[in-house]
Amino acid sequence: MHIRFDVPADPAYPGRVAAALSGVALRKYGYVGAVLAALGVIGLAISQGLSWGDQISPLYIAMIVGGVLAMLYSPLLKWRARRRSGGYTVDGDYDITDDNIMMRSGTETGGIAWDGVAQVTETPEFWIVYVGRMPATVIPRRLMSTADDETLRAFLTRRELLGG
Repeated sequence: MHIRFDVPADPAYPGRVAAALSGVALRKYGYVGAVLAALGVIGLAISQGLSWGDQISPLYIAMIVGGVLAMLYSPLLKWRARRRSGGYTVDGDYDITDDNIMMRSGTETGGIAWDGVAQVTETPEFWIVYVGRMPATVIPRRLMSTADDETLRAFLTRRELLGG
């Protein structure tokens, strides 16, 4: 396998990459926030029927507020990542072989050997490459040809790297 494509200088691209990488790590805050807010609403509703409910209502209100804030944490960080990374616009390219993924961005070059990759997940825009449990890089799908995307999918399936 040998897939090569260029990444044009696009002011929005670094922000999309940052949002994709941070979104993976921050998804749990949305889940925890939803559970916390739901428990707060249920507790508040139940406490209204109790004679001592007024004493514990602030606890449930704090749970609701904390849950909503936890749900807003991920979108806020994604927005900040997009806003901050807009100044990092440079040309680059990817060179993907059976052995590794080589990435060049401006004057910087880096690579990841497939032997070090734990799994790869897909989104409509990116292949997210994990080294261990952490997302290490992304491969932009929209910049690849359909044939290259399918070739990479077959390679990942063959190596049992394609995860949910």
